[in-house]
Amino acid sequence: MNRRKSREQALCLLFENTFGLQDMNEIILNAKDIREEDISEFSEQIFKGVLENLEKIDRYIEKNLNGWTKERISKTSISILRMAIFEILFCDDIPNSVSINEAVELAKKYSTKKEASYINGLLGSVNKDLNLIGK
Repeated sequence: MNRRKSREQALCLLFENTFGLQDMNEIILNAKDIREEDISEFSEQIFKGVLENLEKIDRYIEKNLNGWTKERISKTSISILRMAIFEILFCDDIPNSVSINEAVELAKKYSTKKEASYINGLLGSVNKDLNLIGK
C-alpha cells in the first residue's frame, strides 16, 4: 500500500476516534475484523502517534487558529490537521511540504475546497513557527 492510501486509512481511524466511543486498539481491531481492512504499518504509526502526542499536536493547532476555536473545525479537518502535524513533528523522513500537500489533497477529497485552503494556511503557519524555533 502506498503512503497516500495509508494516510487515507489513518484519516478514517482518526475520524472514528473523534467520536470517543472506543479506545485506540478497539478502533484498529474493528477496522481489521468488521471492515476486513489490512491496516498498513504506516497507517497504524500515524494513528497511534497522533493519539500518543495529541496534547502537543493540538497546542500547535490552537496556537495557529487565529480567532477560531478547535471545536469549530469539522471532525474531518481536525483529523487531517492532526495527522499532518504529527508527520511534521515526528516523521523526519517526510519533508514538511509533502505532509502539507498530502493533507490539502485529503481535504480536497474528503472535505470542502474552503477547508482545504484553511488547512493549507494553518499548516503553513505551523511550519513557519517550527522553522523559526528550529524543529
